[in-house]
Amino acid sequence: MSTAADPVTEPLVPDTTAPPPPPKVTGTAGDLEVNKLFRQLIKFEGSDLHLKVGKPPILRIKGTLRELQMDILTKERMEQLCFAMMDDRAKKVFDRDGGADFAHIVEYEGKQWRFRVNLFIQMGNVGMVSRKVERHIPDFAGLNLPPVMERLCQFDQGMILLAGVTGSGKSTTIASMLDWINQRKRKHILTIEDPIEFVYTEQKCLINQREVGIDVKDFEIAMKHAVREDPDIMLVGEMRDRETFSTAMHAAETGHLVFGTIHASTAPSTIGRILDLFPQDMHTALRSSMGFNLNAIVAQKLLPTVRDEPKRVPIVEIMITNPTVRKLILEENDEKLPDAIRIGREEGMQEFNDSLKYFIDKEFISRATAFEVSPNVEQLKMILKGIEVKARGIL
Repeated sequence: MSTAADPVTEPLVPDTTAPPPPPKVTGTAGDLEVNKLFRQLIKFEGSDLHLKVGKPPILRIKGTLRELQMDILTKERMEQLCFAMMDDRAKKVFDRDGGADFAHIVEYEGKQWRFRVNLFIQMGNVGMVSRKVERHIPDFAGLNLPPVMERLCQFDQGMILLAGVTGSGKSTTIASMLDWINQRKRKHILTIEDPIEFVYTEQKCLINQREVGIDVKDFEIAMKHAVREDPDIMLVGEMRDRETFSTAMHAAETGHLVFGTIHASTAPSTIGRILDLFPQDMHTALRSSMGFNLNAIVAQKLLPTVRDEPKRVPIVEIMITNPTVRKLILEENDEKLPDAIRIGREEGMQEFNDSLKYFIDKEFISRATAFEVSPNVEQLKMILKGIEVKARGIL
C-alpha cells in the first residue's frame, strides 16, 4: 500500500500536459496561485489537499496520502498561499481562534468546484486541510448505502445523527438524505452550516441555506431565528458542544425533523459521547429526551475498494430507536445496545460487520481491509462462514 512518502509521479509545476489555466474566477478568491494545487487535486481525482510547512503539498487519493513532486513549503510560501484565500471575516476568526473554516471555489475545465477549507496553526506554522465537495449529490444507490436509509428520511419529527470521524462521509450521506426528501416531499428545509458544503437544487422542497459567519453571526443566533422561519426539516451541522446539542434537541422536541453529525466511533457509543457534553446531574433528563426524540443513529466509515470505481465505500452501522433501544437508553444499559442492533436486523438495523460482509460478498473490499477495521474480527470470520451470531438476552 502506498504511503505519504510515495510521490505522485506527475510533477505539479510545470505541468505541460494539463489544460491551459482557466479564466479568472470572479469573487473574493479570484484566480489565486493556490488554485493550481486545488486543480491538481481535481485532476488526480483526490479527496483532500494537505499543506504543511516543511513538506511538499500532499493529496489524499483513494484514501492514501501521496506527495506531489514539488519543493517543500516554507513558512513564507505557506502564508502566501493560504492567507490569500481568506476574506476579512475569516482572517478575524483565524487571528482570534488560531484557525478558520470556510468554503473555497475553484474553476477547472469550465466547471466550478467547491472545497471545504480548514486553516490552523500547528507548532507556530500555518497548516491547511481542504476537502473536495463533490459537485453533484449522489443518491443512496450511488453511495452504496442500504435501502433502510429511505425509511429514515420519512420521519416527520425527531433527530437523526450521523456519527463518525472526520472524513468518514457523514456530510455526503446527510446531503443524500436531504436530497431524497427534496425530490419527493413539499417541505421547507433550513440548513445552518459552517461552512456550506453541498448546494442544493430545489425540486419539490423550499430550501434555505445559511452559512455561519457570512449569512448569520453565529450558530446561536441562527437557531434563534430558525424557529421563526417555519422549517419542517433542519440541518444543524456538527454537534460540537452542549449548547448546539441542546438547541437541536429542543427543535426536535417541538416538531421538527433535525439532522446533525457527531464525532463518535459507533452508533451505541454516540449515546455516551452526547452524555459527556453535559454534567452528571443532567443525564437522566437527557436520556429521556434522547429516548423519545432520537429516531436513529447511523455510524459510518469509508473504506478503499479493490475496484477502479467506486474508489471508496461507506461501511455503516444503523441503530433505530425502537422500543427495545429506547428502554435500554432510559435504563442506562448502553452496553446492551449492540445486541439490540443485532436482534433488530428485520427492522433495518445492522452492525459494522454486517456491512463489511456485504461489501466482501460483492467483491468491493478485500478481507484484509475488512479485518483491519472490524470491531470484532472473530465475529466477522464467523459471519463470513455462514455461522449466525446470536444476540445475548437483553431484557
